[in-house]
Amino acid sequence: MITTVLFDLDGTLLPFEQEDFIKIYFSELSKRLIPLGYDPQLTVKAVWAGTKAMIENDGSRANSEAFWAVFDKLTAGLPDARPECDSFYTREFDRVKACLKYIPDHSGEMKRLREAGLRVVLATNPIFPEDGVNTRLAWAGLAPGDFELVTHYDNSTFCKPNPEYYREILAKLGEKPENCLMVGNSVAEDMEPAAETGMRVFFVPEFAENPLGKDTSAYTQGSVSDAVNFAISLV
Repeated sequence: MITTVLFDLDGTLLPFEQEDFIKIYFSELSKRLIPLGYDPQLTVKAVWAGTKAMIENDGSRANSEAFWAVFDKLTAGLPDARPECDSFYTREFDRVKACLKYIPDHSGEMKRLREAGLRVVLATNPIFPEDGVNTRLAWAGLAPGDFELVTHYDNSTFCKPNPEYYREILAKLGEKPENCLMVGNSVAEDMEPAAETGMRVFFVPEFAENPLGKDTSAYTQGSVSDAVNFAISLV
């Protein structure tokens, strides 16, 4: 029996290849910061460095604090990018949906889960601000209210693939891992660390992230719709 279903976002609920997303994302963000004097190469370098700091975060501070500490250090002397970035994630960031292979609508599936009495969590890697996550959710026909918890860089102190990211979610929910099902497309970020905590896992291979070519045959797998049906069958 399970009580909670966790969903990855990029490549799972959103049908795109990570490379396509990153290309358009950096193009749009760089254009937004150029008027402040930010060279596009510096912007990309600072964002990647800040992202690395979040992935290595040890739970001692919010991911957002880890990101901006590094970003600000690498861009010292330039105007504060925060106000422009805050605006970017509610405006230009929406253009990045051009990376989608098709337009999904998962609202009905999330409703089915809730109607079945299940708790639903958006377990997206918390490297973006809340507005950035909400913008991407809309691309899938979803809103924050469709989930009991949505992880983002202000409310999380760990990142995937650290199993502590999943344990942090469990602590917030007051839930046991064996009562949870994690649905995702990444072997290293979704399947392995979630399973390490004791969660059940469901693999969505359409836009699989498995650069090491690990065997995935042991995972229950299929589409997002299949995952929803599987979760309801376990209630």
